[in-house]
Amino acid sequence: MSFFPSALDELVEKFASLPGIGLKSAQRLAFHILALPEEDARSFAAAIVNARENVHTCPICQNLTDREECDICRSDLRDGSVICVVASPKDVAAIERANEYKGRYHVLHGVISPLNRIGPDDIRIKELVDRVADGEVREVIMAMNPDTEGETTAKYISRLLKPFGVKVTRLAYGIPVGASLEFADDATLMRALEGRQEI
Repeated sequence: MSFFPSALDELVEKFASLPGIGLKSAQRLAFHILALPEEDARSFAAAIVNARENVHTCPICQNLTDREECDICRSDLRDGSVICVVASPKDVAAIERANEYKGRYHVLHGVISPLNRIGPDDIRIKELVDRVADGEVREVIMAMNPDTEGETTAKYISRLLKPFGVKVTRLAYGIPVGASLEFADDATLMRALEGRQEI
């Protein structure tokens, strides 16, 4: 038996269906929405509808955009000969925050994961191969998470791109800045030693 009106129950259910939102958080969000002035609540709802209707993937890099092409692909200041391959649009935002990378991106929208029944045809690998086949690209940087699925995806793509003669690299792995060696796991220490650089 519910203590809330059915409309409020439905709102709580919708919030609870979002990733990382439990029942208590969903209830807090629902009550917050109800406490908003009507104009703010309508504006919030309109923003959801607007994003859903207008945001789509860029036909070049597969990142999210609300224009014909995304701002990064349209920019003359970006190096089109270098492509950083990431699993999701959130990864583009993370790399852009560092304000160091000046190339372009390719968003796969997932990684190869046989356990989750996600194969190469379920993510945007074909579009990447088509971009590399055009001949402008000289380096592809694999920027996937250093887990089994990320490694599998990076190796699979690397094999596909080998015939095109492009340089395929990956992000360096190792000890995070400010971390203590005594708390690093064996795999991280091994990769840090493998990726050591001269100073």
